[in-house]
Amino acid sequence: MARLNHDQMMAQAAETVGASADESGKADMVFDKGQLLLAAELNDMKKVFKRAKKLEGYKWVMINGADLVLANTLSIGTKAGILDADGKVLKNADIPRKKV
Repeated sequence: MARLNHDQMMAQAAETVGASADESGKADMVFDKGQLLLAAELNDMKKVFKRAKKLEGYKWVMINGADLVLANTLSIGTKAGILDADGKVLKNADIPRKKV
């Protein structure tokens, strides 16, 4: 699959996982498995995972498949799962824990 930009990735997420825009503005999109952030550009990846760290509940980051090595490294400590643009789970999201 060719590298997708943010708008193309948003359309792909809607098609592949049934995601829709997040009206709360906390995430880019939401779907039946949780909140979804889009990391289409390498320059935005660090910022996206920083945002993911602040989200409650199940959170996922959708990436272009070629960016898996960087995304996996940045995902450490965020509990975020990673999806490719086809909706394939590359890394499962960790179970959210209640803060004490």
